[in-house]
Order: sequence, then structure tokens, then C-alpha cells
Amino acid sequence: MSDLSPSDVVAALMARARAAQQQIQTYSQAQIDQLVTAVGWVVMDPKTNEHLSQLAVAETGLGNVTDKMTKNRRKTLGLMRDIKNAKTIGVISHDDTTGITEIGRPVGVVGAIVPSTNPIATPLNNTINALKCANAIILAPSPKGQPSCQRLLDLIHAELELIGAPKDLVQMLPAPVSKALSMELLAQVDLVIATGSQNNVRAAYTSGTPAFGVGAGNVSSIVDESADIDQATSKIIASKTFDNATSCSSENSLIVVDAVYEQVMASLAEKGACMLRADEQQSLQDTMWQHGKLNPAVLAKPVTEVCAAVGITRAEAEQAKVLLVEENGWGKDHPFSGEKMALVLTVYRAQDFAHAQRIATGILSYQGAGHSVSLHTSKLERAQQMGHQMPVCRVIVNQAHCYATGGSFDNSLPFSLSMGCGTWGGNITDQNVHYRQYMNITRVVQPITPNEVTIEDIFGDYQREFHA
Repeated sequence: MSDLSPSDVVAALMARARAAQQQIQTYSQAQIDQLVTAVGWVVMDPKTNEHLSQLAVAETGLGNVTDKMTKNRRKTLGLMRDIKNAKTIGVISHDDTTGITEIGRPVGVVGAIVPSTNPIATPLNNTINALKCANAIILAPSPKGQPSCQRLLDLIHAELELIGAPKDLVQMLPAPVSKALSMELLAQVDLVIATGSQNNVRAAYTSGTPAFGVGAGNVSSIVDESADIDQATSKIIASKTFDNATSCSSENSLIVVDAVYEQVMASLAEKGACMLRADEQQSLQDTMWQHGKLNPAVLAKPVTEVCAAVGITRAEAEQAKVLLVEENGWGKDHPFSGEKMALVLTVYRAQDFAHAQRIATGILSYQGAGHSVSLHTSKLERAQQMGHQMPVCRVIVNQAHCYATGGSFDNSLPFSLSMGCGTWGGNITDQNVHYRQYMNITRVVQPITPNEVTIEDIFGDYQREFHA
């Protein structure tokens, strides 16, 4: 295939995908559910999960094995729970009152861009969603994540063969993955799911193919004076350190109201956070951003490696779980106010809750609009206030943010690795991308008893008030 053009390479994959998809168009819902169960089973074996996670960390240099194992298992198990009883084939709903019958139909062949931060969990999630709706899927892994994605694909193919399903339902771009191959895939598939960098999302949106993309994350977490401080700091540390902060849902800024600021800082220190001195913070800033981009030397690396790259030798910092930096502004002149994907948490001191909300809104105006914000409080009305006033699609209340935003067993968001950010983030959806985005619905419309209205019904009150 090396002598073929990118167009020909992708066309060959598409031909096999369409042939495989055609074979499952007669599948019942039970057969489709067996299909997705087979694919989900791939990471349920702890040894297989560990092997895939080790490959992912070794190849990409991002995250850590233990947390990737947890992520692979939780995201898959949660997704399988979400879709267990979902109807996606044939008649999925009928309403005698409206006379409308909904029929689930596949979108065709899905093209999924896979980020290097999640080379196992994301393609597996995409594949399960695609197959649940009787589609085929072609994966476009990052160059760094291609070997582990290939191993995942081999395991998926083994399960598909075991149940007698066509293995070409799930394919990936051949090595070496190139920009030309990826762009050609975007152009030829029927639907694009774009997760990862904003460059990937923009490419998907300009491909001419219908696309679901996600916006940038840059989560702020507010701790107000009514919060349970010990619980809040425990959740923040657990969330920020998970998989070395590879998640777009990891906290990037912590905004603490003045009344409890010292208590929160002390609690964070007890749990392994270290506040950098001014000189250390400047050295970290100089190292973290190279030519306007995050330096791979600190990206999703353990704190010891971050300190080594920066030249910080203070034992307290080297032994910390997360590094803290103080900030009071946001925007290009305050790079710590942006998304870092590193074990670095920016701390703001707010006068009160209203000031904290203004800071969080300012941070979102710089980066991360539409994604989500976190609040630790016992005054739950404040979460409602934020939901009415802030440009975010999710307000996560009293939870470890990176676990909660993408779905959790103790909240009702769909399990997903792709969080839509609405028009605030330049996305077509404000939802956690899940199986419904992978399905077309045909509506059969029967006549009903006429539901007519008169001018009086609609305009009567208005007419009497303004045009009497």
C-alpha cells in the first residue's frame, strides 16, 4: 500500500468497511448488543488492560499505567451500562398520541481521530458507540499512539472473529499515519468524531464531512467559604493527579475565597501539594512554554520529571504530588491561566464568591469556554447561579472533576471521553458525545386528530394588552 496515494489507501479501507457494515444490516438488536459486548470485553481482562496501558505510556510518554488501567476499565464499563438497554436498531420508539414512530438507522462509516493522551480508552469508546448503531469505524491514531492502538485493534478483531462478525467493521489507518492520510479519511467517511487538539477539531470541521468535535478544556474549581475543605481538597488532588493530568477535565485553576484561603492551602499541603516560590514559578513558566506551545518535557509527566526539566531541586517540590503557582490575572500575559495538562495547579485568591465567579469567567474568556467549571460548596443555589450566568455546558458540584465530567457512577452524565462545548467552544453539541450522535433516526409520521389553534389562542392576551 506504500505506492498508493492517500486517497487510494483510504478508499480501500472504506470499501472493506462498507462491505462489513452491509453484512450487519440484518442484525437484530440482540446481535448488535453481542457485538458491542465482545468489543467491550477486550479491556475487562486485567492482564490485557495492564499490557495495553503499559504500551500506551511507553509509546506516548504520557500519563501512568495504573490510572490508564482504571480509566480504560471505568470508561468502558460505564459506557456499557449506559447503552445496555438502549434501542438503536429498528423501531426505537412509538407514540400513539403524536403518531410518530422512530426507527434507528446507521450513519455509515465513522472516522474517529484518536488523541495521544488516550490511545486505548478513546478508540474503544468510539468503537463501541459506532457498533451499537450498526456502523463501521476507521480509527486515525496519533503517530505516537499507533502501536498501542494497533494492539487494541488486534484484540478487537480476535473477539469479532470469535462471534462470527466481520473484522473489517473496525479498522485503522496504516503506519505511518500522516496528516495527508488523516485528512483523506475525514473527507471520505460519513461522520467524523474528533477528539484531541483544536487543530484536529478544526480539520474535522473543514473537511466537508459532518463532524462532532470538542472544545478546549481549562477547568477552574471554586472553593467557597461553606465548602467541606477536607473533602474538597481530597477530591481536587485526586482529580488533578489522575493519569498525570492528561485529561481535558483536570483542574487547571483553583479559585479560593479569602475567608478559607489559608485553611485550603494548609489542607492541600497536607495532601501533597507544594506552592512554588516566585523564582521557581518563573523558571517553570520559562520551561513550560516553548515558542507558545506546551513543552513535551513537562506534559503529563511526574512531578520529579517536571522539577528536573525546570531545574527545581528543593526536596519539598520534588516529592510533591502537584505543584502550585499563584496568579491574579488571565490571558496571554498570564500563561498559567490556560490549560496545562501537567501536574501544575494555578491558585487564585478571591475576595468572596462573586469575585471568584468573575475570575472563573475571565479565565474561560481566555481559554476553555463551553467546557465546564467546578464548585465546592454547601450553598447549592450558587451552582444554579453559575449555570445561569457562566459560559459552560457543565457545572460540576462537590465532585472530583476529571472523574465526574465524563460520566461517573455517582452522577447521571453519559460516560464519554469527548465533551461537547456548545457554541461557546465552537462545537455543534453541548453534550457528552455518546451513542445517539452515531445514529440517524427516520420518523414515520401518521395522521392524528387535528390539533388546530385560533388567533385568539395564540395572540388574544397580547392583542388585548397592546392593540385594544
